[in-house]
Amino acid sequence: MKKTADTWSINEAKNIYGISRWGNGYFDIGDSGDIHVIPRHDQPNLKINLAEVVEDIASAGIQFPAVVRFHDILRSQVELLNTTFRQTIAEANYQGQYFGVFPVKVNQMREVIEEIVDAGSSFNYGLEAGSKPELIAALAYNTNKDSLTILNGYKDEEYLRLALLGLKIERNIIIVIEKFSELTTLIALSKELGIKPVIGIRVKMMVKGRGKWEHSSGERAKFGLSMTEILNAISLLKAEDLIDCVKLLHFHIGSQLTDIRAIKEAVQEASLIYCQLIKQAVPLEYVDVGGGLAVDYDGSQSTNDSSCNYNLAEYVADIVYGFGQNCQLAGVPQPHLVSESGRAITAHHSCVITKVIGEIRPGNTDYATEPAQGEHIIVTNIRALADELAAPNKGTNLQEIFNDVEQLKSQAMQAFNLGILSLDELAKVETLYWRILNHIETQLQQSDYIPEELNAISALLSSQYLANFSVFQSAADSWAIDQVLPVMPISRLNEKPTKLCSLVDITCDSDGKIDKFIGDDEVAAHLPLHSLNENQDYFISIFLTGAYQDVMGDMHNLFGRVNEVHIFSDDDDPKDFYIEEVVKGSSIENVLSTMQYTPAIMAQMVKKEIDKQIAAGNLKPREGVNLIDFYDNCLLSYTYLN
Repeated sequence: MKKTADTWSINEAKNIYGISRWGNGYFDIGDSGDIHVIPRHDQPNLKINLAEVVEDIASAGIQFPAVVRFHDILRSQVELLNTTFRQTIAEANYQGQYFGVFPVKVNQMREVIEEIVDAGSSFNYGLEAGSKPELIAALAYNTNKDSLTILNGYKDEEYLRLALLGLKIERNIIIVIEKFSELTTLIALSKELGIKPVIGIRVKMMVKGRGKWEHSSGERAKFGLSMTEILNAISLLKAEDLIDCVKLLHFHIGSQLTDIRAIKEAVQEASLIYCQLIKQAVPLEYVDVGGGLAVDYDGSQSTNDSSCNYNLAEYVADIVYGFGQNCQLAGVPQPHLVSESGRAITAHHSCVITKVIGEIRPGNTDYATEPAQGEHIIVTNIRALADELAAPNKGTNLQEIFNDVEQLKSQAMQAFNLGILSLDELAKVETLYWRILNHIETQLQQSDYIPEELNAISALLSSQYLANFSVFQSAADSWAIDQVLPVMPISRLNEKPTKLCSLVDITCDSDGKIDKFIGDDEVAAHLPLHSLNENQDYFISIFLTGAYQDVMGDMHNLFGRVNEVHIFSDDDDPKDFYIEEVVKGSSIENVLSTMQYTPAIMAQMVKKEIDKQIAAGNLKPREGVNLIDFYDNCLLSYTYLN
């Protein structure tokens, strides 16, 4: 392996962190070495310095970690999706229209839903709900009578009654039948309430998706009706004189579809089903292609689980032209098109910013290694290797020394386990081992060529940067499904990063770490980062967390939700942005209450114990009062480290 020249530039930072590949035009690195956010797709010169955002957050007394939302990115993504569909429909001379819906499950935060509904109002962009709580939210916020509210998920009688209530107040609601029994219940309720429903039918597709969620389709899929069930449903609705209520055909083959071929195949199958149903006098007006529009998290433009091999324009074209051509060939009307693209709408708008608060480095401690009378030969030999390496001898064979020191360390552990090596001798071996590896690494940095086996030394010497956050709360998919999320420092990108690191969080769980990062050709186990400088904060950001990560975090270690900061761009502001709202994260009192504790009673219990110590003379009254006040103040404080 050839060593690269010891130079550094902003372009090299862009290449190492892949920001131009996964940023979708919303993120860049400025000449100062700070990350810039370009929140409006139609205003490329409007740039927000993320380091200045962090300064304003800190000046406002808001503690980190914090979720930072760029609401203009949300608006941009809504506009891009809708305008791309509209332009493609016009170019293809397609006869239907596009009525997109945002799946509430992807990010249920009120501020997100409000922004999406507002941004989508001129496009008649609606909402999709998959549960009763989500439907209740959609009834309140999706007030545009020309936009759709699509209802998915399993439904009981109460859910269906709520849906019919929505129709009563003139919401444009389509109830998607996920299993046959829902249809019989809906028919009975429709007669009872005297409300004709608008019905969608979800088909259980045979085509398989691609990626982690490929089992969303096929015979063993969780949702949808088989072809036999669809035909039986059509017969039942005709018999009940409700066939005119069937307006939508729905399918979904998986989230994060990595391969465009899966989309092409699904469109082909679904369009043929649609054409057949139209010919059987089913008055369908819409086809809902479901979700699946992927986000290129790692920027590889591949079929990796964290990527995709297509862009928005190609995705839209395959849907529009696929349905258009097959309907034209069959001589049936081209339907209105619906998609449920949640991940692509929200992923980019949100990031988690946290501060690195420490470094865990192997062999970072030292121990006296002077020779001792009667010491074991293993200790003597490893010291001799260290002396040889430290001597100014250009003929030193680094490969040979590395092989020898690895063998000696292994022998030392075996000898210790057999009671042959003392604890003092083992400590000397460990100290000399790490000293030798550091010497080798230093010399390798000056070499033009590194033997393949010696590349392992960088990994052995890599650091763990301790960051003030919880993986389980703020990057759940990284832990749960090995999702690769972009991670990088927000500043100092005009400096060469000299350390290979993984990230560990502050939970007391060994799984609380991120050790999968964007690499050159594959997932990397380490991330290049800068050395920590004393008295200088070092912030890193986890990007593309706006889809699912915002709402799937758990209460592991009772850390709870982090502070949120909402950023809006403003071209008239000296910094081109302002903080519009701060949503406080969980306090210790909040998370304890969630877990059925009663903080007031807990405070009384602690006070009682302190009073006992005062009465026994073990504490002075003033000291006891201060301890009680400290406990009470801790209950009100942020759960993360200060």
